[in-house]
Amino acid sequence: MKKLSDTFTLTNGYEIPVLGYGTWQVTNPEECVEGVINAVKSGYRHIDTAQMYGNEEYVGEGIRQSGIPREELFITTKINNINHGYDAVRKSTDESLEKLGLEYLDLVLIHWPVVKSANGDWQQDDIDTWRALEDLYEEGKLKAIGISNFAVKHLENIVDNCRIVPMVNQIKLFPGVLQEDTVALSRKHNMVIEAYSPLAPIKELSEDEKVQAMCEKYGKSVAQLLLRFSLQHEFLPLTKSVHEDRIKENADIFDFEISAEDMSYLDSLSFEHFSKPEDDKAR
Repeated sequence: MKKLSDTFTLTNGYEIPVLGYGTWQVTNPEECVEGVINAVKSGYRHIDTAQMYGNEEYVGEGIRQSGIPREELFITTKINNINHGYDAVRKSTDESLEKLGLEYLDLVLIHWPVVKSANGDWQQDDIDTWRALEDLYEEGKLKAIGISNFAVKHLENIVDNCRIVPMVNQIKLFPGVLQEDTVALSRKHNMVIEAYSPLAPIKELSEDEKVQAMCEKYGKSVAQLLLRFSLQHEFLPLTKSVHEDRIKENADIFDFEISAEDMSYLDSLSFEHFSKPEDDKAR
């Protein structure tokens, strides 16, 4: 991972850029469109959205205004909790394609494994939801399929009952929240692991003397250090900003390497107020 255009290779041979531009909580139309345009202008080719975010139309407009050929972009969306189930997945995926103005999606994920509409039977609900994604993938509407926020037992349920193993697991990852068991099982099945909220502990680390010394040593910001931390763990970080200068800064992480000693220190950190995903909470 030496440059922004580098990629991870999924189990089906499809390539996914190693850094993604996230759009969570970006619901202002102008900010969302401009953010996507600025991200693409800064070299990002991987854009992450979700049905739940309510901004697919704005992301699609940003893609159109960017002027970059569709085949050069990697676009992800995620199935909303209210759209679980075979028929609802197919219908909502078509709606996402229409909102985004695309003929296909590069990646679609199940956003959460346990949802209220499952009425307690999340196992069968996830299987039915996953089978719809498998069919859409085989029909060519989706280039890759995966999951998000799936812990060990959710992963096992899908892997034990699927014909296509998920290619991606997108989970919360940063110093203090490393989800070792989930990461290990995901890697056992050759999934690319995406790290969302990779900058979550930026305030805490900004007050840490050792981390400040690292920033001086590498000539980088805390945000850049955190994103590089993800990459060196072979996670794919998804970073979000609507400010052009920060979008550029977040992409400038390919000209340094964190030492083994510094990585070990970052790995050792713990922040009690950052809760890990709640396995059984229906959403």
